[in-house]
Amino acid sequence: MVGREIVRVLDSTPDDRLPLYYIALLSAIRNAEQRIWVSAAYFVPTHEELEDLENAARRGVDVRLLLPSHSDSSKALAAGRSHYSDLLEAGVKIFEARDVILHAKEAVIDGVWSSIGSSNFDRRSVLFNDEVDVVVLGGTTGARMEAIFDDDFKEADRIDAEAWSDRSLSERFDEMVARLLWEYWL
Repeated sequence: MVGREIVRVLDSTPDDRLPLYYIALLSAIRNAEQRIWVSAAYFVPTHEELEDLENAARRGVDVRLLLPSHSDSSKALAAGRSHYSDLLEAGVKIFEARDVILHAKEAVIDGVWSSIGSSNFDRRSVLFNDEVDVVVLGGTTGARMEAIFDDDFKEADRIDAEAWSDRSLSERFDEMVARLLWEYWL
């Protein structure tokens, strides 16, 4: 045995009924007591992911999302942003990375459950893609991940609920169309 942390590599394919990483992530979110910090290049959450993040924030967990402000998929970006109002209302803190192309797919929960891998926070990763993710249980990795997130949050723009509610009607329309396309067609 080298070290004191547990490391598990979880792979998934479209043939899996439910990918192990998705189950592990939802379980960790549902059992979080203090913090859920997630970074996702493509954030178009499943109904369960969205509900679990909102429920965690409502029960007092510090839920923070680090998401891109620019993307190679404008539809995915708009579809993800269509969820911001509900998330903000539930108490989720949303940050958009500036001046970088965010491609990280990471999470740290309560400083002891960490993951990094290829799975995005979206339905496509759950149902259609071949993915591989590493989950680490342990405080050393958790603390390192939280330090990285702290630095990233400082370099990102926090989305203000009031300012978000003032965005244009055309932006809202684009978001809703993208959301419908992403959820029902893509």
